[in-house]
Amino acid sequence: MQATLVPHIPEDAPFTPAQRAWLNGFIAGLYSYAPAPGAEAQKPLRVAVLYGSQTGTAEGLARKLMKELKAAGFEVALNSLEGYVPATLAAEAYALFIVSTYGEGEAPDPAQAFFQQLCIEHFPLLGNLNYAVLALGDSHYEHFCQFGKDLDAKLLGLGGTPILDRVECDVDVDAPFAQWKNNVAAKLREVAQQNLPEAPAAVVAEPIQAAPVAPPAHTRENPYFAALAEKRPLTHPSSSKLTVHLDFDIADSAIRYEAGDACGIVPENSPDLVDAALNLLPFTGEEMVDVPKAGSVSLREALLKHFAITRVTRNMVTQYADLARCKKLGALLAPEQQAELEAFLYGRDLIDLLKECPGAIQTPESLVKMLPRLMPRLYSISSSPAAHPGRVHTTVSIVRYHCYERDRGGVCSTQLSDRIEVGDRLPVYIQPNKKFRLPDDPDTPVIMIGPGTGIAPFRAFLHERRVRGARGRNWLFFGERSASTDFLYREELEGMVADGHLTKLDTAFSRDQEKKIYVQDLMHKNAQQFWAWLEDGASIYVCGDASRMAKDVDRTLHRIAQEQGGMSEEESKNYIHALKDEHRYHRDVY
Repeated sequence: MQATLVPHIPEDAPFTPAQRAWLNGFIAGLYSYAPAPGAEAQKPLRVAVLYGSQTGTAEGLARKLMKELKAAGFEVALNSLEGYVPATLAAEAYALFIVSTYGEGEAPDPAQAFFQQLCIEHFPLLGNLNYAVLALGDSHYEHFCQFGKDLDAKLLGLGGTPILDRVECDVDVDAPFAQWKNNVAAKLREVAQQNLPEAPAAVVAEPIQAAPVAPPAHTRENPYFAALAEKRPLTHPSSSKLTVHLDFDIADSAIRYEAGDACGIVPENSPDLVDAALNLLPFTGEEMVDVPKAGSVSLREALLKHFAITRVTRNMVTQYADLARCKKLGALLAPEQQAELEAFLYGRDLIDLLKECPGAIQTPESLVKMLPRLMPRLYSISSSPAAHPGRVHTTVSIVRYHCYERDRGGVCSTQLSDRIEVGDRLPVYIQPNKKFRLPDDPDTPVIMIGPGTGIAPFRAFLHERRVRGARGRNWLFFGERSASTDFLYREELEGMVADGHLTKLDTAFSRDQEKKIYVQDLMHKNAQQFWAWLEDGASIYVCGDASRMAKDVDRTLHRIAQEQGGMSEEESKNYIHALKDEHRYHRDVY
């Protein structure tokens, strides 16, 4: 029997003994499946990993899954559902789907064409397909994980066989993704091991050259603590709301970004809100609790830094109702009471829940068990790395409202407004948005539609194009409440118009006249010129509210195609789909 040489990590490699032992075991495990010399190698099991992503989360998870399955010896084909031909599924034996839900239960933009084709009448059956679905969503919204549910139902209806039950993830995806990934890998290993090759030859260790260890990138799990260099209001003091411009110093970090990306900020809850919650509980706050990835911390620190306490979810109500034996809360959980439950959840936080049925929480562990993780907040970056080196800017609307006899506010926005000053440091990272990039050709005209803080990426685009010397025309539609109080970045924009860099600026201030005007109204008013720009190859970008504005803009775009292009309703749909396929229609909506 001929021995097979197996690499191992040398003693002087820059790893701890535990790391070195783990790596040696990992390498040995890989080599244990190597065929004996002269034997025919077993063809690895092929797995398709498919994702439908709106903001990049699904794509990031799909890439992690691909890497781990490849390391385990599988042949993995990674694809976005954008441009993926559904009929290709007929040739796949195993497919893993990671998909988000967008808007009111819809498929994310890149996956819409795929799902529409999948749903056509008489679509071929997929009787040979074995699949699993990981659905991403936000339980705050009515149609939680709806696209994942719809995709699962459609694949099942076409004859596909689920290898696992569908898993639905709330905004804190780490734990459910890890569990789903492990379960998927176990199922695939069962299949792969049904026809294992003969026992491998004996193995002998052989030293290998250790690769240099790359410094860790700044991520959500490993953010950079950036100093706040500037904070200034963009709205007038008399405005009914406050929007601020924030400038973070990242010069000494490994952070890199592109215009169109988002800045993630890891927030903390209000200390006053934490204290108010503790006053309703039989704890001092000094009790120690275990927090995933953070270890053992005091209950007060857990509530301050690790758990969401400013909203109530269905899962929280379910667990609290069981602990409190509360008939009122239990009744809301009945399927026919969905509308009443949503009305109850709206605007409420942990304090409201504790007051609803007092005395239910008897141990700190039972409290943290029912709380969702406190998640980072993403803000579109409003700076250009070329024009603002070493800095990252964000444009943040401060959320405040009065509900159930208490003043309330957004977790991160009120922290930025009330508790963070220039010089303070905040944990930040970059969330890439590869679907929201300027055209490769600098001569391409761009049309940007961004009311409110939706203007943020377009400020970045305009500065980027100026520094890069792009000669393409720029047209911006901006909307807000009033020109006198809410015209964000007014001096900058008017200066760009004056020097010709911003070719056309159309503003819709809804409350400055008797009849409200919105950006979609100005699009239609300028329909002829809008169409001419499209005919010249312009790319369209939309940023802002998904529930109303983005839908109104999309409807207006179809209307312009029908009226100016002489198209039928069906032809306009095909035209807009073509714009998306050609990467000329981009949306960053939330």
